[in-house]
Parts: sequence; structure tokens; C-alpha cells
Amino acid sequence: MTIGIVGAGQLGRMLALAGYPLGLDFLCLDPSSDAPAGQVAPLLSGSFTDHALLAELARRCEVVTFDWENVPVAGLRAMQRAHGARIAPPVAALECGQDRVSEKRLFTQLAIPTTRWRAVDSRAELEAAIAAVGLPGVLKTRRLGYDGKGQALLRRRADAGPAWERLGSAPLLYEEWVPFECEVSVIGARGARNQVVIYPLCGNVHGAGILRVTRAPYGPPRWREQAARHLRRVLAHFRYRGILTIEFFVRAGELIANEMAPRVHNSGHWTIEGAATSQFENHLRAILGLPLGATRALGHSAMINLIGRIPPRARLLALEGVHLHDYGKQPRPGRKVGHCTVVEPTAARRDARARGLAAKLAAGVRIP
Repeated sequence: MTIGIVGAGQLGRMLALAGYPLGLDFLCLDPSSDAPAGQVAPLLSGSFTDHALLAELARRCEVVTFDWENVPVAGLRAMQRAHGARIAPPVAALECGQDRVSEKRLFTQLAIPTTRWRAVDSRAELEAAIAAVGLPGVLKTRRLGYDGKGQALLRRRADAGPAWERLGSAPLLYEEWVPFECEVSVIGARGARNQVVIYPLCGNVHGAGILRVTRAPYGPPRWREQAARHLRRVLAHFRYRGILTIEFFVRAGELIANEMAPRVHNSGHWTIEGAATSQFENHLRAILGLPLGATRALGHSAMINLIGRIPPRARLLALEGVHLHDYGKQPRPGRKVGHCTVVEPTAARRDARARGLAAKLAAGVRIP
């Protein structure tokens, strides 16, 4: 059985590596001929909108998924219409996740708390949004923003002009700046016959807009209960198949939805070593209609992203219990090139290991 993956980044790579023990095969499509997943699976090299390549993917694969939320929706819909391709997660969820305004509207519709916000398409609308939402606030592109890109923090009205000059050529969203205590994410899967499994809550630390460290399980049980309740509403709304992630700010002990990701997620990498079934295996099980695996934690995990370059392997592998994942990418400042994970018997030991590793790896963040 062959799974098609539109996108061949590190997430596609880890999907393939999770699927081989299940007897699955993979075929990827990506514009880059040296994409990470292409090192472990056959790769069709070309545009995401190349109809001939999309047709080949549909013909050769039982189901098609994606590893990037900005895959063009039009190409996937054309695959469905012209070739009857089975695509999971649903294209409607992907389309919603590509537009921050659509996400906010969905959260509001499903009674999931989110930030105060306004859509912005002109300088006058930006001024009106500032008046309605207040300062400080964050101006964001509605599409194609990730890892902190396409954003500007407005602390005072004088910041509006420069922010508009930098971002105003694209449709925008203005939202309140949330003085949060921490950031968390919830990851779950929905499969056949409405089966849903949800992982322990993840606590995330970012630096320069990029996820640096994830710890799980994290936070009090009621945070996980809140997050799981919100996640189930989104999964049911889309009649979802696959892994879905929602990221939250925590303010005064309450969860405020920031955004969703209709795919396997960076904050779930700890599940490879730290959960009974990894997010990658559960994604594959879900899109194939197989029974979903248990999501219980096998200990207390910390995942640290390796940004820009992989440190000397001998130095990392000399550290007891450190699991290294090298994505096979060329070094580049700000680029996620790998991650490492530790699993400890207690949260206190995990946090101590995470702080020590972050310092050794110059992760650039303080872990509370």
C-alpha cells in the first residue's frame, strides 16, 4: 500500500520512517530535488501545481496526505475531481488552516476562546482595528506566515505606519497582543468510525518566532481537558481524518486558541520516543482507516529543536539517553535541521535535562 505525501520536508521524512515498520510504501512530491523525505522515499520533483505529477500521485497512491499547511488547495481539489484521489486530512481543514481569519471565525463558531481581532485590507481598516482591539497588538499576514514570519508588533500608534509599509501588500489580520504565561499545544487524531485519541498536553518555548523546546506531559489536568474539548469540536466539525494540532496561549489559567495545524506538528516530535504510538504512526493509521494507537506518555519528555546546524554528533551521542534526529538538511541560519529528545521518569528530572541540553546546544531560550 502506497501513501502519497505532497511535500517532502522533515515531516514527510518522519511519516515515511514511521510507516515502513507497518509495511507501507511512500511517494512524495516536492519542488526541491534534495528535500529531506526524498532521502528515504521515492520523490517526484516538481511544482505542487503540476497537474501531470499530481495525476501520477493520485494514480499510484491509495491515499494522499501533506506535510505542509501551505500546499496549494486548488491542486488537491483538482486531484479529487479529475482522478478521484482520496485526500486526508480533509482539504476543507487545510484551506481553513491557511487563512488566519478563517481560523478565527472557526474558533468563534465552535465557541473556542480566541484573541480579539479584526481583518485588515487597508490603512484605514488598520486604524479602525487598532481603535477596536487596542494596543499593543500584532499585525499578521493572513496567509503564508509561520515561524514568526509575516508579523509586526505594534506597541503604539506610531508603529502602524512602518508595519503597514512592510506588510500592507497582502491581506492582514490585527489581533490583541496576549501577555501569556506560557504556550501549549494539543495534538490528537481522528480515524475510522469517529475514533479519537488525544496526546498529553505539550508545553512550548519559542525564540525569535521559532519553536525551540517542547515538554510533555505539561500543565495541570484541567488545561488538557480544556484543550481536548476544543480539539474534539474541530475534529468533529471537519469529519477529520489524521493528526490535528491546536496551539494556545495560557492567560490567567485559561486557554486562548492561537492557530491550528492540519498535519503532524513540530511540538509532537517527542512522541517518537515518548509515547506508546508516535503522532506519525497515528496519522498514517487514521488516514488508512486502521485502529488508532494508544497515546499515553512513556515518561516525561523534552524535545529540543536544532536550529541552523547539527552540533557534533559525537558530543550529542555521548550524552546518555539523548535521541538524535538529523533531517538531512543543509545548514542555514534559522533553519530547523534536526531535533533531539530525552525521556525521564519525572518532570523535575526532565526539566533539568532540558535546561542542561538547551544550554549545551545554545538553543537561545530560557526554560522556566
